Amino acid sequence: MVVDDFDDMYGTEKSFGRNSQSSQYYGESSVHRDGLGRRVLDSFKRDPNMNMTPKGSLGADGKVFDVEEAAQNTASSPLARKLKGRHLQMIAIGGSIGMFDSMHSIPGEALHNGGPASLVISYCLVGIMLYCTVHALGEMAVLFPVAGSFSAYSTRFLDPAWGFAMGWNYAMQWLVVLPLEIVAATLTIEYWNHENINNSAFVAIFLVLIIAINLFGVRGYGEAEFIFAIVKVTAVIGFIILGVIINVGGGPNGSYIGGKFWRDPGAFNNGFKGLCTTFVNAAFAFSGTELVGLAAAETANPRKSLPTAVKQVFWRITLFYVVSLTIVGLLVPYDDPGLYNNEGKTDASVSPFVIAIKNAGIDGLPSVFNAVIMIAVLSVGNSSIYGSSRTLAALAEQSQAPRIFAYIDRKGRPLVSIAFASALGLLSFLAATPRQKDAFTWMLALSGLSAIFTWSSICFAHIRFRKGWKRQGHSLDELAFKSQPGIWGSWIGLFFNMLVLVAQFWVAFSPLDYKDLSTRQLVENFFSIYLALPVTLLFYFPYKILNRTRIIRSYNMDLHTGIRELNIEQLIEEEREERKNWPTWKKVYKFFC
Repeated sequence: MVVDDFDDMYGTEKSFGRNSQSSQYYGESSVHRDGLGRRVLDSFKRDPNMNMTPKGSLGADGKVFDVEEAAQNTASSPLARKLKGRHLQMIAIGGSIGMFDSMHSIPGEALHNGGPASLVISYCLVGIMLYCTVHALGEMAVLFPVAGSFSAYSTRFLDPAWGFAMGWNYAMQWLVVLPLEIVAATLTIEYWNHENINNSAFVAIFLVLIIAINLFGVRGYGEAEFIFAIVKVTAVIGFIILGVIINVGGGPNGSYIGGKFWRDPGAFNNGFKGLCTTFVNAAFAFSGTELVGLAAAETANPRKSLPTAVKQVFWRITLFYVVSLTIVGLLVPYDDPGLYNNEGKTDASVSPFVIAIKNAGIDGLPSVFNAVIMIAVLSVGNSSIYGSSRTLAALAEQSQAPRIFAYIDRKGRPLVSIAFASALGLLSFLAATPRQKDAFTWMLALSGLSAIFTWSSICFAHIRFRKGWKRQGHSLDELAFKSQPGIWGSWIGLFFNMLVLVAQFWVAFSPLDYKDLSTRQLVENFFSIYLALPVTLLFYFPYKILNRTRIIRSYNMDLHTGIRELNIEQLIEEEREERKNWPTWKKVYKFFC
């Protein structure tokens, strides 16, 4: 007998009569639904679809590390694909270490050291670099929305040892950012608290809130970032409008400012070296934009959502950084006394944005803006657990981290990785100790320059990917999304990344006040800026020697594993035909957004 319908096999409505005494059909199994507590507990159990290669197994080439199996594991990761387009767009716009936090976590230090013109120049240069970098990442992430994203691409297209180093570099960056941001949040609270309440109380509140958001899974993270980003975008637009009004004399003080602070005390401070000192601040501010690539593995439809999010990076750079920082430089001179504490050093509890509003004589609004800064800080803390936990899980899936980090539950949450990142958040209780400044400095040292290595790897991986794509007979027309600056953009991004590393090495080796520093202070200053380099090398060389990894050749790259859309060429052709019928305004809009 041929079974024509699947339902016939289970005695459902098509095959069985209805019982006159009951609403249930004969042969139909009643569905038992466990209680809420049981369902919550069961959700923490390991995903039954999780399957990993045994650690230490040999690859086809006889090497300990098997690149093909690593690619397969990251491509088939059971992470939940619940992020929507609006989540991804807001993660791209406001989910990174935002301008508020950057200018607050190194409170006016960049403005003081380099002057307003240096601040704008450095952010423009890093912005160009990041524009090229994110487009390169978008091209690869749309084609291969795999767990681990850029660290997995380094393993796949460059060298497994470099992928290992980049993965741990990125994981460590976010692992230290969580306590760093909570410490920054407590410094923000000091604007109102004035040490009346112990900082530990606020640390506990912030930490519990951030952990709770991440335990709701990727959907919880996406919704939280959506709300946080809306607050930040609104505040940025509001500050720009307010700043223009204040500058032309519309504030309570009623005096026209114009560009007088660019003339006196001046647009630059400490010359070319002052400009170089602002690069780490800019890199720290832009860190996190690459999270859109990491989130691609948990996006419902990355082929449609990711290009839009990537294109919005241009507007984020222009609106959030260049315009806002230009206005800050017009309203706050680099020698403003509000930037300093009682010891004559830049004050870690004051934001130049707040100073600008206070100097204009506006009461009440500084508190509102400080609250926005605190929300931005919490947003970064939220992103830090997400970024570190997903990277650790991907490393474990590639046998590049302890296997326990690859534990993903039935809701798609990498529980062990989240727990590990959350545990390191306890370091934020250093905010209640006299050593908080030292802790803040060294956490920043680990996280600041790490982004440069990540972005360099993204650009170089894209260059190598394009070479492999062409070498194996593929054309660019087969790509669902092409980087707007193309391969030359990746070369430009790589060049600018190297330029920033050179500039920062000079500043680290010879700081502005090197004549007044002892040898010990000079050494401490160097590693406080350049700590990420030796840490990265310590990951790379031992792993390469122990696992005998080789550079991936273009003809040997795996360019098939992890492509989510099996009929990608047909879909691309259908979309191209659809775009031909768009009106001109829509074509222009879609090009930029």
